[in-house]
Amino acid sequence: MTTATSERETTETGTPLLKLENVSKHYGNIIALRDVTMEADAGSVTCVLGDNGAGKSTLIKIIAGLHEHTDGKFMMSGTELRLSSPRAALGLGIATVYQHLAVVPLMPIWRNFFLGSELTTGWGPFKRLDVKRMKEITKKELADMGIDLRDVDQPIGQLSGGEKQCVAIARAVYFGAKVLILDEPTAALGVKQSGVVLKYIVNARARGLAVVFITHNPHHAYPVGDRFLVLKRGRAIAYQEKKDISLEELTGLMAGGAELEELAHELEHSSSPGAQDALKDVEAGLDDLDAGQAPAKS
Repeated sequence: MTTATSERETTETGTPLLKLENVSKHYGNIIALRDVTMEADAGSVTCVLGDNGAGKSTLIKIIAGLHEHTDGKFMMSGTELRLSSPRAALGLGIATVYQHLAVVPLMPIWRNFFLGSELTTGWGPFKRLDVKRMKEITKKELADMGIDLRDVDQPIGQLSGGEKQCVAIARAVYFGAKVLILDEPTAALGVKQSGVVLKYIVNARARGLAVVFITHNPHHAYPVGDRFLVLKRGRAIAYQEKKDISLEELTGLMAGGAELEELAHELEHSSSPGAQDALKDVEAGLDDLDAGQAPAKS
């Protein structure tokens, strides 16, 4: 089934391509994820935000088939299922591009594009790699994603971090991804390269993929996102459509505005030495949030 077909079917039936309903994950007595609900529709970007330890990695592992969920429902196109392995996820069209890409730096771009899925020609003892076809496909797929690389023979290690991420996205699209999970693709990139990756996320959405964009940066998520899930300590503290939340509100959720207010209240009634100085810093952080800015780092 093509991605375009998936998008039409999802639109006509109103059934999300991917849906998690009250999903939880327990590791023994540790609850890593509790009652999380989210959807990913074809031709849309669902952003999952949260600081370290919020539960983002656990959510990725469940969707990618690395770990089975403990409770709740996991559905693809309305069918409830359990993913027992990453191979099972790939078979359903769920592809994951991790922050630390699995590439061979000294190999050409086209070899990395087809790594593990090389095309061949001939048969029997005359079977060999179809290098010409793989180069042509690599150039075409990258061009379709808006990636202008003239020489696919150059080692992929010579590309910037943003360009490597984009090659990985194009590869996932070519090999039939319907749901594309991006694990903090902009985390280690500068401003310019982050912009490059965000551009290709928009391109992936335009091609009908359901994109799940994992990030801790609301300023990267908001321009490209259609829906936002904010996690904290394994729980969803917000799940909003773009029309229902502003960038300032999203930033406030990520910056911990409620925690700052609680701390300010405690400091105000504290007689400890230095409490009043600390209170001034906290109040300054709250003022930054009211002004639509993240609190300044000391």
